[in-house]
Formats: sequence, C-alpha cells, structure tokens
Amino acid sequence: MKNPRRRKPDDPERTETLRLPDGRTLWLRPVQPADAAPMAGAFSLLTEDEVRRRYLHPVKALSEKYLGALVNPVPGRDFVVVAAEPLPPGEALVGAVARLDRDPCGDTAEFAILVSHFLAGQGLGKAMMRRLVEWAEAHGIRQLWGDVLDDNTSMIALSQAIGFRREHIPGSGGQVRVWLDLKPGM
Repeated sequence: MKNPRRRKPDDPERTETLRLPDGRTLWLRPVQPADAAPMAGAFSLLTEDEVRRRYLHPVKALSEKYLGALVNPVPGRDFVVVAAEPLPPGEALVGAVARLDRDPCGDTAEFAILVSHFLAGQGLGKAMMRRLVEWAEAHGIRQLWGDVLDDNTSMIALSQAIGFRREHIPGSGGQVRVWLDLKPGM
C-alpha cells in the first residue's frame, strides 16, 4: 500500500484515515486489484436486502467479470473507492464500496454505493459520496446520477442531504433517480 500521506489532501484518489463514531478506524482509499478476493468473500456477509437495494434485484454472487471490472477501473472513466481495514489491499476486509462510471457522453456519471450493515449509520456513505463528487468535479463531470429503489430511504436521505434532487422513474417498478449538478474543475 502506498503511504496514505503521499497525495495532496484535496486529491480525490488519496487514502484517508477515518475514525468512525464507534471507535473503529478505516481507510477510505481507491480500490486495488488485490481487493478482489476480500470483496468477493465479504459479499456473502451482506443481507439479501442490502444486495437488492444496491443492485436493484437479487444477486447471489459477484461474477468474475464484474469483480474484475470493479477492482480495475478504467483511469479517467471509472472511479471506485473502498472503506477497508487499515491493512494492505488483499489483507484488508472491505466493508463499503462506492463507484462512479462515466456515461458514454462523457459529462455525466452514474454512482452506486454499498455500505454493509456492519458499518451502517456511521456517516461512511456520506464520506464516500463526497469523495465521488470530488473525483467527478476534478474530471469534468457535470452531473452525477443514480437509480435508487424508493424503499431505500437511507440512500434517498443521504443523497438529498448532499443536495441531490430526485424524480420518479415511470414504469420502473418503484425506482427513483437522484441527480446532482456539479461544478467541474473546482
């Protein structure tokens, strides 16, 4: 693992030490390829509802193809940040993942966040969302958006607390779209 202090404090790809309200310490850092095995293992610890709310449908396991893409984001197009134990990638348990995928048009991006119930309610989702926003603005993205099940009240509340707006998606089976207009280059 690179020294967490090597990057500038405002670099969205920095490693940051987070002290949670319950006293645990985690690193909020960009995903590394070595995180694949711990992430695959941690997936089995998620509840069915956590998986449904993140993937919008039931998923039993992460495919190798999906997991490979998640831990090897395309530079400048994708960004993935994890909250993990303060250990080297591959050894650290990953308890939360946030990703951003730039749309083909280039100036909008879809986000997704999953925080396990072991870490929920400690402000981690907000810290991860702020990191996604930082990266998006630094990379010229003008709008960040995500589709959320309307019963995912914690994600809707988080997005609205940060300033996202929301709208119902007609014919979606209970989804809303949340979006935030950004100020790229700031």
